[in-house]
Amino acid sequence: MGPGAAVAEVRTAVRACLADLAAGQLVLVACSGGADSLALAAAAAFTAPRLDLRAGGVTVDHGLQAGSAERAAKVAARLAELGLAPVSSVAVTVPRDGPGPEAAARQARYGALDRAAREHGAAAILLGHTLDDQAETVLLGLARGSGGRSLAGMPARRGHYRRPLLAVRRAATAAACAELGLEPWQDPHNADDRFARARVRHQALPALEAALGPGVTEALARTAGQLRADAECLDDLAFAESGQLRQASEAGGGSDPAGLDVAWLAALPAAIRSRVLRDAAVMAGCPAGALSAAHIGQLDALVTAWRGQRWADLPGGVRARRQAGKVWFSSNTRN
Repeated sequence: MGPGAAVAEVRTAVRACLADLAAGQLVLVACSGGADSLALAAAAAFTAPRLDLRAGGVTVDHGLQAGSAERAAKVAARLAELGLAPVSSVAVTVPRDGPGPEAAARQARYGALDRAAREHGAAAILLGHTLDDQAETVLLGLARGSGGRSLAGMPARRGHYRRPLLAVRRAATAAACAELGLEPWQDPHNADDRFARARVRHQALPALEAALGPGVTEALARTAGQLRADAECLDDLAFAESGQLRQASEAGGGSDPAGLDVAWLAALPAAIRSRVLRDAAVMAGCPAGALSAAHIGQLDALVTAWRGQRWADLPGGVRARRQAGKVWFSSNTRN
């Protein structure tokens, strides 16, 4: 008897995601033990050898819940039982200050995954985000007034990260685990209304479905795909425009970027200008994930609505100021 329909759906998605990798390369599955990542791990263990690839696994212990170390060990053991090798269980420390708990945990997790990829020489890291996760991300971005970059949701690929299940519903991953006799871990944080994503999952999306009819989740995910195509086009145009910025930074050995000419910036379309300013801020040392639309708005005001304001303070201890017809970025400790 062949696999059930849900197992087949997940395996097909994973096969399509891995099809371009060269024989013998290693892919790592990031697995929390939940249904999404567990179904992904099982599918990778089945599919990778048939594509002449190697599949390993990594689970991250955030240390935020009682018994997390023991649970991470159980997840690692389950990954090994599925046939994944190598398997790593990595403990991280989530800082209590700085961004909120979700953002801090995410940063710590991705740092651990990056280190695991380097240690094992992995060509790709697979993440278990589903179509439902994508819809939640878009709705969260919309509620926060985020720009197009956020509303475009999560990319199917970015660097060595790949998300094979972005077109697969969460119900399918749960069904795949049931078909395979796998018992996923139910993270209590996913039902904790203190977290915005949990409220979106259990309150906002069901309310939208009730008010507008079925298909809202798929529509939000579809919107993300459409916006991502537009955002990537604008990113490419901005990348071409900011060539002089990168050249100046490289000529200076990667130090603070040279001043940006205000007249040049003002002549750019707003969507391109905001991206050029964001790239300049990141080059100057701003953490990309900490830059909000409000920060970019402050930078844009130095160009388009300057009334003598002295500077804009940005994340990462970076300060932008307008002087002599240019916008300059530097450490605010030097101002």
